Amino acid sequence: MTAVVTRFAPSPTGRLHLGHAYAALQAHDHGRAAGGRFLLRIEDIDGTRSREEHVAGIVEDLAWLGLAWDGPVLRQSTRLAAYRAALAALRERDLLYACFCTRADIAASASAPHHGPDGLVYPGTCRHLPAADTAARIAAGVPHAWRLAVDRAVAAAGPLDWHDAIAGRQRADPGAFGDVVLARKDAPASYHLAVTIDDAAQGITDVVRGRDLMRATDIHRLLQALLGLPTPRYRHHPLLLGPDGTRLAKRNGAPALADLRAAGEDGRALAAALRDGRLPIGFMVASAYL
Repeated sequence: MTAVVTRFAPSPTGRLHLGHAYAALQAHDHGRAAGGRFLLRIEDIDGTRSREEHVAGIVEDLAWLGLAWDGPVLRQSTRLAAYRAALAALRERDLLYACFCTRADIAASASAPHHGPDGLVYPGTCRHLPAADTAARIAAGVPHAWRLAVDRAVAAAGPLDWHDAIAGRQRADPGAFGDVVLARKDAPASYHLAVTIDDAAQGITDVVRGRDLMRATDIHRLLQALLGLPTPRYRHHPLLLGPDGTRLAKRNGAPALADLRAAGEDGRALAAALRDGRLPIGFMVASAYL
């Protein structure tokens, strides 16, 4: 039987908070309980928001919690050639098209825009642009993204499913996302593409992450099929909620681990409390899928 390999893969766009600590413990403990490996990956391909001080902060915060990982830290910024190769393979199969639309363009394209798991579902404005027009715009340096033609991709892959350790067998429905972006104007790969490729490259056998990412697995399963990559086991754990009932997030002012450390809290004691379900007053574990 293949040894279990899990990972924690934060983005260095801010300091880790209590929700990150809970997620890191879930992935770490799942791997260690099976006698397997736990890896750390830094998802730093967003060059406009990633900061080196936050990379250092992630390492400090995890050490404070008493977590250790196996092998060197993988940084997505070193993986650009792999993303380019995957994009080229998908373009060769006519599964990608260039998109020149802005968010404002997409929002204004319909009186009642459709929302999917990723937000606004792209209406396909650029899908049928003449090839000569697309080539001319790219040659002129017009900023563009690369979108997956999901209907063609689904037809190529056929019916797909995947298994979640908590929720059971899931039938993938990538069409709900519309034509997702796989490479942005300001980043060489989207989250969906990079995480799928890197999980395979690192030999991740068990993806342990929050339930907010559960439906994104439908897109990841599609990309695995298109790129000939293995499908790991999944475990989408409950999320921590703040006093206002919303999931913890940087943008909502979730308590940073660095602030808790500065206030004199013991990181290993905090980790033990999170493992036991003993949360700070006002915080709770979500009982339903979000």
